[in-house]
Amino acid sequence: MSLSYKLEDDYGVTQAQAHIALRNSDDDGTPEKATSPLYDPIAFALGLPSARTKTGVGQTVKDLSEHPYAGAEVRLTLTAKDEAGNEGRSEPFNMRLPQRVFNKPLARALIEQRRILALDASQKPLVMIALEALLVAPQAFTPESGEYLGLHAVANQLAHANTREALRGTVDSLWALAVAIEDKNVTDVEKALRAAQDALKQALERGASDEEIKKLTQDLRAALSDYLRQLAQQLQKNPQELARPLDRNARVMSEQDLKGMIDRMERLARSGDKEAAQQLLEQMQQMLENLQMAQPGQGDQDMQQALNELSDLARKQQQLRDKTYNEGQNSRDSRREQQEGRNAMGDLQREQQNLRDRLQKLLDGMKQKGMMPQQGGKQPGEDGELSEGNPLGDADNAMGEAGGQLGQGSANGAVDAQGRAVEALKKGAQNLAQQNQGDGEGQQRNRFGQRQSGGQDTDPLGRPLKGRDYSDDQSVKIPGEIDVQRVRRILEELRRRLGDSYRPQIELDYIERLLKDY
Repeated sequence: MSLSYKLEDDYGVTQAQAHIALRNSDDDGTPEKATSPLYDPIAFALGLPSARTKTGVGQTVKDLSEHPYAGAEVRLTLTAKDEAGNEGRSEPFNMRLPQRVFNKPLARALIEQRRILALDASQKPLVMIALEALLVAPQAFTPESGEYLGLHAVANQLAHANTREALRGTVDSLWALAVAIEDKNVTDVEKALRAAQDALKQALERGASDEEIKKLTQDLRAALSDYLRQLAQQLQKNPQELARPLDRNARVMSEQDLKGMIDRMERLARSGDKEAAQQLLEQMQQMLENLQMAQPGQGDQDMQQALNELSDLARKQQQLRDKTYNEGQNSRDSRREQQEGRNAMGDLQREQQNLRDRLQKLLDGMKQKGMMPQQGGKQPGEDGELSEGNPLGDADNAMGEAGGQLGQGSANGAVDAQGRAVEALKKGAQNLAQQNQGDGEGQQRNRFGQRQSGGQDTDPLGRPLKGRDYSDDQSVKIPGEIDVQRVRRILEELRRRLGDSYRPQIELDYIERLLKDY
């Protein structure tokens, strides 16, 4: 989390803090419900542009992604004290605390229960029920014995946690189990890279010496080289497995880009601008998170399962349409009892609803895995609903209409809607299969966000494949050598001018915008 703030005081600000508290009331101050959080509000010191700052813009980077309140709705307030002991407070700012992203369903479920328990100790019974529910069907939720035993141990720990300290211990155990499940397939090389990143981050936070920063950046370079070498080896072994399309807006990067960021980090830290170095490290960590690979073959397997399910749905929908048509023909026989006809229509309506439920479940799963078919530049489900004009959205609507017609006893209306559902399902499956073949002629994106065209001249990190030359057309350029001292002088001059109240307001506003990112 990166905080930018403006400081002004006649005597000079000597210290500043950020205070983060849970938001347990509406905007008008009306309490929503009584809660019993297990942890105190968060507070940490803010960096100052200079000692006894009279006017200036500061910035602080703080990683709270592992805090039990991560992901919760909070209220942020900044405070500052001057040399005379006076204190000023900012207006409260409502926000959601950033959190680590977990991709595996079981890990996500555990993190959610961890947050619920941390925010309110009285929710222990509900969290206990949730954990026990995950233990009910091991074959579905915890197919691996290690995960099942770990979950069973945490549930048992929670059952016997009768004090707030014991509950906090359970919160820690839930985090440890979720991380273990999420990082189960993480290699030693990836662990070494994360350890190097964490060591440098902690050193920057505590203001370590230049010698220590230099050593830690060297360690990070070595760990990054090992990691990139491992990725390249995986590409050579399984080139077809790295062609799963991801975000169209994924940023393209090269190995030189990443190493250039480490060089900039070291220069910024040695020049005294450790906050900027910290921010750059967080940016690099985010970029490396985006390099995380899915398990080989998982994308193709998921796609094939979705296509198989759509094919089966289309077949079952066609069979139901035939049954509905036959029922409509039979209902014309005046000798047939009305009660028997109503029962038959009710059975058909339930079958139709079951098919629609299956489709909606499939769409939810596809949305979570980023597999939704594209329609007019927008994916269904981006706003929580299917977009109009998408075949699978049309199929869902037609199924709903068919169910309504069956509920009214109209076989003819239901047959028409069911026919449209069949066609829409087939078209949706066709679009999905085409999407799996790639976006356009000979062009696709692999899991690393690297655009590949035709002969695939580069690997996912922007390096040429064997026998190819380096080129400039596919790399994001990181600025070269930066005169840090010159930049600092410019920033100091801008901050000085910002403190001159006699300057025109339009000029002050412009300077403030320039300093916003510094």
